[in-house]
Amino acid sequence: MENLTNWVIDPSHSEIAFRVKHLMISRVKGVFGTYQAQVQTNGDDFSTASVNFTADTASIDTGDVNRDGHVRSADFFDCEKFPHLSFQGKGLTKVDGANRYAITGDLTIKGTTKPVTLNVTLEGVMKDPWGNLKAGVSVEGTINRKEFGLEWNTPLDGGGFLLADDVHILCEVQLLKAETAAA
Repeated sequence: MENLTNWVIDPSHSEIAFRVKHLMISRVKGVFGTYQAQVQTNGDDFSTASVNFTADTASIDTGDVNRDGHVRSADFFDCEKFPHLSFQGKGLTKVDGANRYAITGDLTIKGTTKPVTLNVTLEGVMKDPWGNLKAGVSVEGTINRKEFGLEWNTPLDGGGFLLADDVHILCEVQLLKAETAAA
């Protein structure tokens, strides 16, 4: 019999973010303000983790109200038609280092689902001052936005395009142990 442990994201200590190159000279960062995840492990062993993640596309914040409106429009996320993006993890593989993994799964954005692999680092597990067990996880990876229907762009006079195709995913997540149940 295994002990299945459920974990949830602590949103006050987490950030779900991305960066994309702009004007071919700098990067713009965006964050999702509303998201949730269900993570289940065998005991506290994160190498056994199953992950279900969703983010509300309308909760995107790039630090500029006009840009946020454009990113929410049909040119990008089309939030009215596709209110969520999701990631369904299908398995973790140990990589170099004691707490480093690759997670493979299906990423769905704007109605398009593609397999992706992201790098995961388990930063540690610790009790907070109130006795809650927390786990810190960093997730990074790169996707091609055009593969998910985020195709809008405009050419620049000096050559190149306003936005790069590659989007870098950068997540710092603190998970809260929710419950343990015998399976």
